[in-house]
Amino acid sequence: MHIESFKVFCDLVETGSFTKAAIINGITQSAVSQQLSAMERTFKSRLIERSKIRLQLTLEGKAVYEYSQQLVAQYKTLETKMLEMKDIISGTILVATIYSIGLYDLPPYIKRFMTSYPTVHVRVEYLGASQVYEDVFSNVVDLGLVAYPVKDSKLEVVPLRREPLVLICSPEHPFASKATIRLKQLAGQNFISFDPDTPTRTALDKILREHDVQVEHVMEFDNVETVKRAVEIDAGISIVPQITVNQEIDKQTLATVKFEDGEFFRPIAAIYKKNRVLTPAMKQFLAVLKG
Repeated sequence: MHIESFKVFCDLVETGSFTKAAIINGITQSAVSQQLSAMERTFKSRLIERSKIRLQLTLEGKAVYEYSQQLVAQYKTLETKMLEMKDIISGTILVATIYSIGLYDLPPYIKRFMTSYPTVHVRVEYLGASQVYEDVFSNVVDLGLVAYPVKDSKLEVVPLRREPLVLICSPEHPFASKATIRLKQLAGQNFISFDPDTPTRTALDKILREHDVQVEHVMEFDNVETVKRAVEIDAGISIVPQITVNQEIDKQTLATVKFEDGEFFRPIAAIYKKNRVLTPAMKQFLAVLKG
């Protein structure tokens, strides 16, 4: 029995999907099924019930999964140790990121990392926040990049930086002529919002609620690009991370206004599954992101 078979089994259990387990390991779904069947023949036991909507471990499967986790973790630790001893930094890093971080914050760090470590391939997927967490938990990706990181006992959170939040409006909007504005002045304004289930929306609602401000949520979107387009046509105002509107400010298609009430920030962080063995490449990538 090869160590790869134990890893495939762990990935299958953690993702609950033959398709995802296949993608993670670069093999076909048929190969995943064959390796599972081979393990069941070896241990003379059914390990996973396949007749249910969700894959469910049998009693024997739970025991095999527990020890498989230990075997895979020990092997990864050994593999990482050998790379560190040889001072080798190479391989592939799988990163899942929310759109705004991936489009605006991440690119210069990727460029800096690739310049220093050209033998490392960084593959980036752009996802919604909930999917980023799901892929981190199920080991589909090595690292996740999120805003307003959630505290979870199964996660390691690496704080990266705090991004300033700014009010944006159309250059034709009355607010555009103001240098600063109080949050109270937003009351009753048409507001272009993020979807209610996004962490940024939750944080913005909290800020407005704490200042006893009620706005009119006239549009809701799941990404900052659409929010900006709606504000550009003067459908309403919004609050977004400043880094996401630099280009529009230069082109004068949007105006930004600072808050008199103080500065507001969006914290961003890297996340990975607790007890995950970080390769030398992953460690260096995190170091660059923190830099």
